[in-house]
Parts: sequence; C-alpha cells; structure tokens
Amino acid sequence: DSSDDIEDVSLFDADADVSRRSKKSKIRHPVASFFHLFFRVSAIVVYLLCELLTSSFIACMVTIILLLSCDFWAVKNVTGRLMVGLRWWNQVDDDGRSQWIFEARKVSAQGSKTSSEAESRIFWLGLITCPMIWVIFAFSALFSFKVKWLAVVVMGVVLQGANLYGYIRCKVGSRKNLTSMATNYLGKQFLRQVRFPGFWKPS
Repeated sequence: DSSDDIEDVSLFDADADVSRRSKKSKIRHPVASFFHLFFRVSAIVVYLLCELLTSSFIACMVTIILLLSCDFWAVKNVTGRLMVGLRWWNQVDDDGRSQWIFEARKVSAQGSKTSSEAESRIFWLGLITCPMIWVIFAFSALFSFKVKWLAVVVMGVVLQGANLYGYIRCKVGSRKNLTSMATNYLGKQFLRQVRFPGFWKPS
C-alpha cells in the first residue's frame, strides 16, 4: 500500500562526488532548518525550566503541547520535504480504506539532488536525538512518580516518534524491507554465534 519508488538517501546524505561537496555543504533552506530544531528544542527547554519559570502546571502543559504540535506539523509537512526530499502522509481511497504513503524525491535527469549534506545532518540529528530525550523524560517522570507530567512526556514521545518512524519508512521503503532488514541482522548474529560460539560465552 506504500510507495516503494524510493531514492537511496543515506541518513546523512553524503555526496559521492567530491567536486560538489563544498556546494552540498551549504544550507539552502535556512528558515526550514531553523524551525526544524526550534519547536522541538523549545519544547524540551520549556519542560526542563517550566517549574522555575511558573507554578502553573496548566500553562506549562499547554505551552509544551502547542510546541510539540507545531513541531509535528512543520517536520511532517515542510522540513522533511525541503531538507531531505522525503514525505509521508495518510490518505483514504474510494473504498474507505486508509493508506499510508511514504515517498522520497527522485533523482533528477542530471543525477543531482537538491538537498545538501549540512541540511541532511541537521534534519536527521534533530529527528533522532529529540525523541530519545523524551523517552528519557518519560522514564524519569515514571520513576520519580511525577504522574502529572506523564501525559506531557508521552505526547512528546508519540508525536516526535511518529515523525521518526515515518521518515525511516521513507528511507528504507516498505514494511517488507523493514522486516527483511531485521531478519538479515538476526541471521548474521546467529551465524556469527554458530561460527564463533566461544565469543558469546562469559570469560
């Protein structure tokens, strides 16, 4: 049900052509690069400092959720398409069935890509790092019994994790590709254990 006509885009989009590397390192969309990090970093900063800035939990919660929602919309609809040429969305067909579409920008006739290496690094670094931080916040809130903050951190994990999952699907292709990648990895680990059984035994 997903689009499998995927361009081979590396996570950091390194260009093999050395002569174009200086050109590829330029940030072509500075506004998109700024807002790709602004909303998600602002949500984390507000979460860390809100108890020092105000005693109103409702104000902090609303501010963080608004920032997370703006980040979700901006990353899903704008920055992913401009910075790395990836996009994903959901559509309902004529039969009423919901379909998830994952696409990557096709290489042009000259074989060039419009995304730069610097923008790709910014995109993937922000996309991967921030959900991991929210997962840490979730465990911290759980183990410190800050139950009222669980809804906020779970919202951060869900919204930013959804974008991360969607763009990874754009990168690797269909669900079948994800399954085959996991199967290949587990197969290699099994073969390594069979060939070198002593490697896995404690010393």
